[in-house]
Amino acid sequence: MSSSSAATAAKPPMREALVAAAFQLFLERGYEQTTVDDIVTLAGVGRRSFFRYFPSKEDVVFPDHERCLADMTAFLAAGGEEHEPVRRVCDAARLVLRMYAENPTFSVQRYRLTKQVPGLRAYELSVVWRYERALAEYLRGRFAGRPDGTLRADVVAAAVVAAHNNALRSWLRSDGLGDAGAAVDHALGYVQKAFGGAPEPAARPAVIGPVPGGGPRDRPEDVVVLACRRDAPLWRVVQELEAALGRT
Repeated sequence: MSSSSAATAAKPPMREALVAAAFQLFLERGYEQTTVDDIVTLAGVGRRSFFRYFPSKEDVVFPDHERCLADMTAFLAAGGEEHEPVRRVCDAARLVLRMYAENPTFSVQRYRLTKQVPGLRAYELSVVWRYERALAEYLRGRFAGRPDGTLRADVVAAAVVAAHNNALRSWLRSDGLGDAGAAVDHALGYVQKAFGGAPEPAARPAVIGPVPGGGPRDRPEDVVVLACRRDAPLWRVVQELEAALGRT
C-alpha cells in the first residue's frame, strides 16, 4: 500500500471529522464564538458537506441521537406479547446508556458543554422528550384496553426516563468513572419494582357476601369484610378469608 493510500485509509469519515473539529473549537473558543464556517475550515470540507450531515450547529453536539432513537424504536417494535412491557422499555432505555458509554470522554465533554449553554440544554430537553414519547407510544399499545392504560403508559415512560437520566448524569458528573451500567440498572430497578407486572388493584377493604357454607352465615344479609395490606400475596389473602369463614 502506498503512503497516500495509507493516509486515506487512516482519515476518519467526514461525519466524525466534523464532530471532532466542532468540539475542538467549542473547547478552545466556546460554543457561541464558534461558527459553522470555523468548523468546516478546520475539518477541511465545505459548508454543504456540513449541512449534509447536520441540519444545524446544535445537531453536531448530539450526533448519535437520531441513530439511537431509531434503534430504540426498532427494538420496541420487535417486542412481542411474551415481553413484559415495563421490562421492555427499561431495556430500551439501556440502548441510550450504551450510546453514551461507547465514548465516555466525548460524553463527558458534551455534558459539560450542555450545562454551559442554555440553547443546548433546551435542545437536549427536546431530544429527551422524543425518547419519552417513543416509550409512551409503545406502552400505550401494550396497555390498550386496560383501565387508565394511557395514563399508566405516560407515567411509566416518564419514570423510565427520569430514572435513566438520574443515573446517567451522576456518571457524567463523575467524569465517566465507575460502572454506568450498574448505576442505570439500579435506577431502573425502582421503575420495574413499582410498575412491572400486572397493574395492582386499588387498596381498599374487600367486601364479600352473601357468604355460602351453612350455619348462621347463610343469611343473605351476612357479609364478610376483609382488610388486607396492599402488597399482601394472594395466598395470604385466601388464608385470611378462610380463617374469617371459619374453615381453618
